[in-house]
Amino acid sequence: MLHTPINVELPKYSRTQSSGLPTQATEWPLKTKEFKNPQTIQKVIKRCAAHSPWQWPLQPVYFIADPHADADAFLASLMASGGVRQVGPSPHHIELTDEGKAGTFIIGGDCLDKGPSNLKLLDAIRNLMGIGAKVKLLAGNHDVRLLMGIRCLQQQGNTATEHMFVRMGPKIVPLLKEVYETYLVHTNLDHIPSKDECRRYLYPRQSWFHDFPKIAAPHIPEKGIARELKRMQKKVPGFEEACEKAGLSLRHVYATAEKCRQLFLEPNGQYAWFFNRMQLTHREGSFLFVHAGLDDTVASQLADKGVDNLNACYNQQIRQDLFGFYYGPLANTMRTKYRDVDLPLSDKGVKAAASEGVHAVVHGHRNRTQGQCIALRQNMIHIEGDVTLDRNSRRKEGLPGFGSGVTIIRPEGCVIGISNDYPYAKVFEPQRYLQQPYQPPYGKTGHS
Repeated sequence: MLHTPINVELPKYSRTQSSGLPTQATEWPLKTKEFKNPQTIQKVIKRCAAHSPWQWPLQPVYFIADPHADADAFLASLMASGGVRQVGPSPHHIELTDEGKAGTFIIGGDCLDKGPSNLKLLDAIRNLMGIGAKVKLLAGNHDVRLLMGIRCLQQQGNTATEHMFVRMGPKIVPLLKEVYETYLVHTNLDHIPSKDECRRYLYPRQSWFHDFPKIAAPHIPEKGIARELKRMQKKVPGFEEACEKAGLSLRHVYATAEKCRQLFLEPNGQYAWFFNRMQLTHREGSFLFVHAGLDDTVASQLADKGVDNLNACYNQQIRQDLFGFYYGPLANTMRTKYRDVDLPLSDKGVKAAASEGVHAVVHGHRNRTQGQCIALRQNMIHIEGDVTLDRNSRRKEGLPGFGSGVTIIRPEGCVIGISNDYPYAKVFEPQRYLQQPYQPPYGKTGHS
């Protein structure tokens, strides 16, 4: 494979920890459809610099996205960052390197679902915090799905939210089973209501399909309401079937939901820290970190009031207005894939972000199978950092074992994408594109 070598110092991970990680760096290959014109990226970077100079973090930033309940993949990604090293027989025996002590670890959302162990993954994150790491925990759609599902059970009879537990769908069932088997399998459940009572507690009322469109009409387009009703028509019968297939009756599910509420929502709950520490977005210099992406409304709010205001609005809505949050622009940052059904990002939103000095969005959500990718959305740079870490997703993609990968943003002005699914570390240095007559090496380095 042809590549353009570049002299950048890579993290110091040991041979035993590398698991196929690259030992050489290459200039970041740009192979997505937006880069057919070799001058495109140069024009975009120059336009950014015309608004304001590129600002880089004062210390290294390590972005790990979408670990999806695979603790092994998460720990391997920490090792790949060079900010953590193993100091004992178990991968959980870790300490921070000097670089890790100075840097910031950003977990880009979707810690839950898909992988083999939700609770071990959460324990691994807590352990990282416990050894003194500066950790920013972003909200992902899979994470918030659980939060909304168990919180809505405290709002019974509320047409706007009573469907949200079942709306989690079959994807949440492995997590429920894990919690049940960890905490409840040997517990007497005689106090749990009957199957029919549990169904009334967990499911929306039959009148919901008639009532929901009325209250949603002022807030959701007609097509969106129709799509929501269609989705629920599938999930209502499918949810109980998925639970039974996993060996959980509705009485088990009810008891587990109560346990999840205790673990995640009560002040002294074992995992209360998880949602308490969660935020919608984080910013480092010219880089905005979110789980999925931007739209015009959020970009304008960012420009007008800043990142702290976005996070404050998220914290308020997720606690006080589940309906407004889930069907509004803040939740779009966690689930957009820039489809027609998603809230739009136009040139207006890009200009608003640029006026605030944001030149690039760093996110997960869209899984890649050959390492990180740089894409353009409305000529705004998006660094896609979901490198398919968890083993269940990798099995579906035809990839072996669990993954490891990290996106590193360095103070000296470079972004480094490391993945065990790409033979080189990808290096993106905007300054190079500002140096005429620099020509980026399109088409020479394989797929990004």
